[in-house]
Amino acid sequence: MKNSAIQIYSEIGKLKKVLLHRPGYELENLMPEYLERLLFDDIPYLQVAQEEHDAFAQIFRENGTEVVYLVDLVTEALHNDEIKEEFINEFIIEAGIKESKKTEILKDFYKSFNTKDMVSKMMAGIRISEIKNYEKRNLIDYLESDYPFFVDPLPNLYFTRDPFATAGSGVSLHKMHTVTRSRETIFGKYIFKYHPEYDNVPLWYDRAEDFSIEGGDVLILNKETIAVGISQRTHASAIEKYAKNILGKESFKKILAIDIPKYRAFMHLDTVFTMVDYDKFTIHPNIKKDMSVYTLTKDGSSDLSIKEEHNTIDEILKRHLNLDKITLISCGGGNVIDAAREQWNDGSNTLAISPGNVVVYSRNYVSNKVLEENGVKIHVMPSAELSRGRGGPRCMSMPLVREF
Repeated sequence: MKNSAIQIYSEIGKLKKVLLHRPGYELENLMPEYLERLLFDDIPYLQVAQEEHDAFAQIFRENGTEVVYLVDLVTEALHNDEIKEEFINEFIIEAGIKESKKTEILKDFYKSFNTKDMVSKMMAGIRISEIKNYEKRNLIDYLESDYPFFVDPLPNLYFTRDPFATAGSGVSLHKMHTVTRSRETIFGKYIFKYHPEYDNVPLWYDRAEDFSIEGGDVLILNKETIAVGISQRTHASAIEKYAKNILGKESFKKILAIDIPKYRAFMHLDTVFTMVDYDKFTIHPNIKKDMSVYTLTKDGSSDLSIKEEHNTIDEILKRHLNLDKITLISCGGGNVIDAAREQWNDGSNTLAISPGNVVVYSRNYVSNKVLEENGVKIHVMPSAELSRGRGGPRCMSMPLVREF
């Protein structure tokens, strides 16, 4: 396998490099009136959320993982005025700004910052009060006079897992399920188009496609097998397109499409199912009976072969991963109350930093104890504020390089 800026052939190989986004001022632009539209249930306290996130990053560094940040990679991708102009224009269009005067004001506003601060401001959103020279001109301006934002914030960005997903030496750049998160993928687009380290990686899926797919549904089980959730936010047609693009490339031979219930609590596959060791997985106990699995393969043509699996999830995994035994570790120890409570705070959403070594939220103490009882070493991070965004350690990280 060739040397590449991206090397992901496993969920559990020793993590060498990871991409994070430290929560920024976008969390300060969350308001109770607009929480549902922005996909939040509560408002995290930014200072504590940043402290928790810094502790998260420190776990990586203490275990030999290089940490890079989304803001820095985007800034490095915008390395000349022509690219920066292209980026600003595209971002404004996708922010829904169509009126020419507003566009002019916004372009001037963004250009008043240095590149890194500009990127941070795009992520944070813009309050009307920040635009000093804006006057109401059109009827729509008067109708929206109570709306406090010139450009909406992007508070979900600290979940770097979703806008794109690494696999092999390439990346899938995603069409997001909700309009709220669609602008997040622009940052990935420019990294993988213009960043000097990442501009030549293969693209397995593009954000311009018709059907949504999100990174929380993509798990790289081994060098041949990828699991993809058919979920609330990943469409079956997107999985087929992804399969056509990646199968037969590099070492990947099959995709296990796992159908899960379409609930907010189960929004992605990795909220109910993650890999923690070669033969161990976390799982939400209520999901076992509701998971249908389909195997997608491809012969020499571009046609897919789809086969419905008829067995339990552990037996299916044993066969496809060539293992004698699979251990499914139940969130909350299988207790109906503990499982529901801790799964809501991502008790099943662990991140492996090496085989049998995982990062977990401190608040999920029942699930954490069960992991230890099953021989898994846990690295516990504080989680009081970050967990309010409904995502765990895996959601908040995008591996770029793992040993294989």
